[in-house]
Amino acid sequence: MAATTTLAAKPAGRQRAKGRAAISSPQPTDLLAWYDRHRRTLPWRAPPGRRADPYRVWLSEIMLQQTTVKAVAPYYADFLVRWPDIGALAAAPLDDILKAWAGLGYYARARNLHACARAVVKHHGGRLPTHEAALRDLPGIGAYTAAAIAAIAYDAPATPVDGNIERVIARLYAIETPLPAAKPEIFRLAQALTPKHRAGDFAQGLMDLGATLCTPKRPACALCPWRESCVAHAQGDMETYPRRTPKREGVLRRGAAFVARRADGFVLLRTRPAKGLLGGMTEVPTTEWLADFDGSGALEGAPRFGSGKSVRWRRRLGMVRHVFTHFPLELSVYQAELPARTRAPKGTRWVKITGLAGEALPSLMRKVLAHALTSDRIEKIQPGKDQS
Repeated sequence: MAATTTLAAKPAGRQRAKGRAAISSPQPTDLLAWYDRHRRTLPWRAPPGRRADPYRVWLSEIMLQQTTVKAVAPYYADFLVRWPDIGALAAAPLDDILKAWAGLGYYARARNLHACARAVVKHHGGRLPTHEAALRDLPGIGAYTAAAIAAIAYDAPATPVDGNIERVIARLYAIETPLPAAKPEIFRLAQALTPKHRAGDFAQGLMDLGATLCTPKRPACALCPWRESCVAHAQGDMETYPRRTPKREGVLRRGAAFVARRADGFVLLRTRPAKGLLGGMTEVPTTEWLADFDGSGALEGAPRFGSGKSVRWRRRLGMVRHVFTHFPLELSVYQAELPARTRAPKGTRWVKITGLAGEALPSLMRKVLAHALTSDRIEKIQPGKDQS
């Protein structure tokens, strides 16, 4: 195992707050020794002493953005079976990638994953670059992901800072500046701690420390290798860090979703535009999602069938609620039964209900279909509201 370099951060002014100071400066060697004993076993993490596969590091880091380890693990395993390397991923149709990603959320990540794989094959011979700057030029790879790949896969002295690391550093130095304004300061302090050797292990050690001991609530300070260096611990107010600027809650949007079911076991679906929210994903037809949505005119947005026969839409009791990053959404769900072999309107397609699991349906649309395809009571639309 490579030797470690002791590199103590010395922001003395930062280690004085509320009259309580840490006893010592944090040493990277202490964290690395703790990591060697307590490192988590994760599907994408190389065994001790072995170099990580850059493809696996990149794939896991993209999947883990704003998503938990538990949620990512089965998706990660499935992707590796289907696309074991960047070349295979680049050669796959985007629709297949989106279908495999369905349910994991933040779907721009899947589109960027595919675009990045193609760029790596085209410009880098199918191998991810070793330098942060070159990595950041690739689709979907920002400062954090580039640093994570460089450090973990290539052991470059790079400093990735994720949410776990932000929390550790904010507490270690009792940073009063609230997030997100504190990000540059946190990065500088984390960078000062990063050793020249074993940078990848150090980064993963920080991640593990935040995930297992320095947790948001009730941190296990007694077990922390940096307990004596932590200003927040000395002050006794660990859980108040990191400070945060209160989030502005997005304005509630509303709309209507239309689930048309054919007598021979098919449901009507369409594909969303490639760009924008849920780009390229599969959905049932819906109205626009608006803050001032007028439910009385919802059926004006229902799909139109050219059969000439009247279609009776019935509204399901209750609503489907979903929260996106920037706004919450409520959808009223309308259901209609149509004869077998009814032709799909332009821009839509019929999909067998038993095959829905293979569609690129985001979580929102899975909720809508589950709401519509159960046997709960249905509220009938008033006479005169039918749409043909």
